[in-house]
Amino acid sequence: MSRLKWLYPGMRVKRWVVVLLLGVFAVATGAVVMLNNPVFSLWERRILAWAGGVSVSPLITGTVLVVLGLAGVTIGMRNLVNSVVEAIRPADVPDLVEHVYKARNLQRGLRIVTIGGGTGLSTMLRGLKEYTSNITAIVTVADDGGSSGRIRDDLGILPPGDVRNTLVALADTEPLMETLFQYRFSWGEGLQGHSFGNLFIAAMTDITGDFEEGIRAFSKVLAVRGKVLPSTLDSVRLGAEYTDGSVVMGESVIPEQGKRIKRVFLDPADAKALPEAIDAIMHADVVILGPGSLYTSIIPNLLIPGFAEAIAQTSALRIYVCNVMTQPGETDGYSACDHVQALLAHLGPPSVLDFVLVNSASVSSAQARRYAKQGAFPVRSDLVAIEKLGIKVHTADVLDQRNLVRHSSARLAQEIIRLAENRDKAWLHGIRAV
Repeated sequence: MSRLKWLYPGMRVKRWVVVLLLGVFAVATGAVVMLNNPVFSLWERRILAWAGGVSVSPLITGTVLVVLGLAGVTIGMRNLVNSVVEAIRPADVPDLVEHVYKARNLQRGLRIVTIGGGTGLSTMLRGLKEYTSNITAIVTVADDGGSSGRIRDDLGILPPGDVRNTLVALADTEPLMETLFQYRFSWGEGLQGHSFGNLFIAAMTDITGDFEEGIRAFSKVLAVRGKVLPSTLDSVRLGAEYTDGSVVMGESVIPEQGKRIKRVFLDPADAKALPEAIDAIMHADVVILGPGSLYTSIIPNLLIPGFAEAIAQTSALRIYVCNVMTQPGETDGYSACDHVQALLAHLGPPSVLDFVLVNSASVSSAQARRYAKQGAFPVRSDLVAIEKLGIKVHTADVLDQRNLVRHSSARLAQEIIRLAENRDKAWLHGIRAV
């Protein structure tokens, strides 16, 4: 039996089990002596005889045995637990108590669903995972460029790029592992340009025979907090119609046309939503759209039948996180309200959104000049126009300007949690008022 392995040499538990048992025996014996009960008189006389017949009252003898026994139980139990814990504790966890406490609190956190893709979503998730492990990240699978596009064309599987970035963002693992899965080959025929993480997902998909199972396997390797789901398991392509009537197909070429986008669409249009993703939206406490590329990361998910309906019907707090900067070839000249209106054009009436979260901090002049050379500019905050749509606006300094102008993971997550908590307080206040 496997339980007998506890008695094998080298387990470092036998000695403490013996100490624990001796402690229990001493406590029981001390109790017998202290009780001085006729039922235990024979056992009591033997104990006193073993003690040398010293003229000490049974109460004192029993008390000494109980104290010694409790000490033995304490020492045995403590060292037994420590011996087992040291054997199974992860190497990167210096304080197991703090680790367990944090894990338990995260398990009781808000049920948050995020919808999008790209670096904007990954940035936000790095902050949110510090508040809850009940995160479901739903990502687009319409990518057809770079390493993901090559894997999609060569191997016939869904593009893994956005999935990889999201998994790494939610990972609770060593920095070296994150570096490994984000590593991109700069050499090697056939390998150059590929991400190791993309190749790993492709390999796991082939091994398990299913893209979704491949993601689960990847999640276990990285100890992901929460889960990552593709919005669909169907192979879809993203197309765009511009205001001049022209149409292009392919997510990677949409921003390259230099034209104003009228709408985007999926081919095929009847792709099936992943049931688990829809279920997560319906049972969420908070649903977050963005941040990320408006037309190529966020909206493609909403075009899949069932998504817009689920967002409209869920009782969750629904937040759209507006981008900090415009994106060349995609949202040139867009204000915050333009972003919202484009989203609603594909999503439905304004009532499907509860809040729009807009950054209130200013971009430094040096950063603004650098981004202007790339055709990107700060998103203008026309808050009154958004409120006229019947949507509440929440402004906060959520900017991180250390290297790139982007959202701060910690600040953005803090504001989202604050919105959710304020909503809960308002709900409770309403219940009391009734």
